[in-house]
Amino acid sequence: MKPTCMKKYFQFKTGRIFYTDNGIGEPIVLLHGYLESSEIWGGFAERLASEFRVIAIDLPGHGRSDVYGETHTMEFMATALKELLDELGVKKACFAGHSLGGYVTLAFLDLFPQYLSGYCLFHSQPFSDTPAALEKRRREIGIVRRGKKNLMYPDNVTMMFAPSNLERFPAELQRSKEIASRTPGEGIIAILNGMIQRPSRLNVMEEGRVPCLWILGSMDNYISCDVIQTKVNLPANARVVVLKNSGHIGFIEEEDLSVKTISDFIKSL
Repeated sequence: MKPTCMKKYFQFKTGRIFYTDNGIGEPIVLLHGYLESSEIWGGFAERLASEFRVIAIDLPGHGRSDVYGETHTMEFMATALKELLDELGVKKACFAGHSLGGYVTLAFLDLFPQYLSGYCLFHSQPFSDTPAALEKRRREIGIVRRGKKNLMYPDNVTMMFAPSNLERFPAELQRSKEIASRTPGEGIIAILNGMIQRPSRLNVMEEGRVPCLWILGSMDNYISCDVIQTKVNLPANARVVVLKNSGHIGFIEEEDLSVKTISDFIKSL
């Protein structure tokens, strides 16, 4: 019989964090990206839950989780995840972080490596923001403060898909926009401030404390697939998989291959 997907809240400091817990087996923690929530994983998470225990979290300020202040640093969110794992009695898990979720994953690796059996950076990278990225984030904060987030998120979400996939996934694109539209302005600002403060964790990735799977999209509008690989000296226990037909959201654009790639990685740990 298929296990029931549990939807729960975890009390962390002065607020609550929402998460789902589905399936049995080796645990994998799914961390969504900016302007997303745990809902974004959809069928990808359900398919993983046929073999693994899948814990998907709404990061603070997104989805159903509370906003904690003006800034949600990557370290703050990593600490929340560590306390959630303690609450659930999970001693080790594999993390898969999409974009922003990858930044949180690297912070978790930096602070709590003993909890990780392995980790996957899914359309993410270890560097701090470039000056252009910092300027864009500050501009977005200004837009949100003026109450005009609806002018910002549609383009951001559209750019997550490769141009050639926009006509292939109209329902998924609309669903992603709806998830983004429900992200509260205060949560958007807190995450943007946290990403602005984010340090480079290139050394953490290159140290190879635990096995790493790095999934990139060849048509990613946010991360230059070819360029980024030349900037990282991957350790021996890391591997790169490039999704040839994906932009920045390969678990939707190439769901079958993404499920197989992560499943195989978890089984190899």
